[in-house]
Amino acid sequence: MAENRHKELGLSDEMVLEMYETMLLARRIDERMWLLNRSGKIPFVISCQGQEAAQVGAAFALDRENDYVLPYYRDLGVVLTFGMTPKELMLSGFAKAEDPNSGGRQMPGHFGQKKNRIVTGSSPVTTQVPHAVGIALAGKMENKNLVTFVTFGEGSSNQGDFHEGANFAGVHKLPVIFMCENNKYAISVPIERQLACENVSDRAIGYGMPGVTIDGNDPLEVYKAVKEAADRGRRGEGPTLIEAVSYRLTAHSSDDDDRTYRSPDEVAEARTKDSIITFGAYLKETGVMDDQLEKEINDRIMKQVNEATDYAENAPYAEPEEALKYVYGTEL
Repeated sequence: MAENRHKELGLSDEMVLEMYETMLLARRIDERMWLLNRSGKIPFVISCQGQEAAQVGAAFALDRENDYVLPYYRDLGVVLTFGMTPKELMLSGFAKAEDPNSGGRQMPGHFGQKKNRIVTGSSPVTTQVPHAVGIALAGKMENKNLVTFVTFGEGSSNQGDFHEGANFAGVHKLPVIFMCENNKYAISVPIERQLACENVSDRAIGYGMPGVTIDGNDPLEVYKAVKEAADRGRRGEGPTLIEAVSYRLTAHSSDDDDRTYRSPDEVAEARTKDSIITFGAYLKETGVMDDQLEKEINDRIMKQVNEATDYAENAPYAEPEEALKYVYGTEL
């Protein structure tokens, strides 16, 4: 039997099965959204495929009752872990009135849900970073035992918002976890044309915080790094920069043609490291899951996805006279 790495991290068999199920749920929702987009039923998809391990591994290492997450647009795995449901995500995709993110007013992938401390983002990339720092400052001023967790792509790490946020968090020793989901491409720009340094994590030293580069295809490695960063933040030792390296298995979005800037062979090679496959294999090697349980999990997930799709497709749109509702001064 293979080495049982999750037990060494204090994770039970039930916990890692839940991690796997959440990763697979994110994948199946994402796949369904692509089909809906290509059939003309929803307008836009921006995909999590290839990054589920980083998202779910990280979110499981946080306190889902007290911590705040500020996800970027690919973070289906994060928001599912923090309590958003497939139905709610589908309502967003269809832009229906019941969408808890924005009442159908934002593009898909602009997650926000007050009750689960999922802080809404906006379309300009990286604006969530200063917000995460501000929430961490407020928590520190109020003596609350919370950390904020903010994600962004490696392209975002070149934006001013990242550098200003990281500098402020470092100076004031704020409990912020900055996690860069490095998927190798900022739309069509490869990583080697974005950074002069080798790793995004190399930038951490300039802001007085530790930085680490990890395998973003390994949810257990991500869990360990984020748990250590969260513990560090709660002890008052300040922020951490984590770079989780993975690969974007789809085009940048449903409006992008990635064949113009990367080869099919490159994508095929990346698919051999797909975390859904590799983590599933790990669970089988350690005796946590067998083929029958894997089928039961997938069947259960597909039932959820089908029910969520049917509900959202048939749900009502907002009334025209409510066009400005939630835009000015009304909370969801």
